[in-house]
Formats: sequence, C-alpha cells, structure tokens
Amino acid sequence: MTRDAVVVVGQLVASERRRQRRTAADLAERAGISRDTLYRVERGDPTVAIGTALEVLVLLGVPLFATDADGLARQVASGRQLLALLPDRVRPDTRKPDDDF
Repeated sequence: MTRDAVVVVGQLVASERRRQRRTAADLAERAGISRDTLYRVERGDPTVAIGTALEVLVLLGVPLFATDADGLARQVASGRQLLALLPDRVRPDTRKPDDDF
C-alpha cells in the first residue's frame, strides 16, 4: 500500500504540473529542489522526503487533507488534542494471552 500511495502522489504531481503547463525546471526552482528530484517525485520514488513531495503538491495547489488553511489548522489542533490524551511512551504488552478455553 505504501508503494502505491507514493505512486499516486507522483501521478498527482505529474498530471497537475502538465495540466497547468508548468515546466519541470520552473516547478523544481519554486520548490527549491533539483529537476531530478522533481522527476523522482513524479515517478513515485519512495526515497524522496515526504516534505518535498508535499511541498510540490502545495505549490501546485493540490488539496492535501483539508480544502483550506483553516481546515488544515483545525486538523492540526485536533491531532494535538488526541495526542495529548495518549501516553507519551508505549511499552510492549508483556501479558500472555489466555487462550486456554
């Protein structure tokens, strides 16, 4: 699934860049990356940093999680609230399952 997700991101970048008739050189410059890195994003290379791929999507105007900045800010706040309720550290469960029926 991870590999497919990375490929989908690359397809989104490639199709939107072409739809907007933007050159790879222009978009790479705006993103602060090399043209080769942009091509790796478009090919779905899983070794490209996630921040780089997300930055390119944002520059192209592709909605990520929310349709506007306020919605994304609400998602961030909601995630912080959820994480505040969960323990900071997780220890492995050492209990033995009781499967003696």
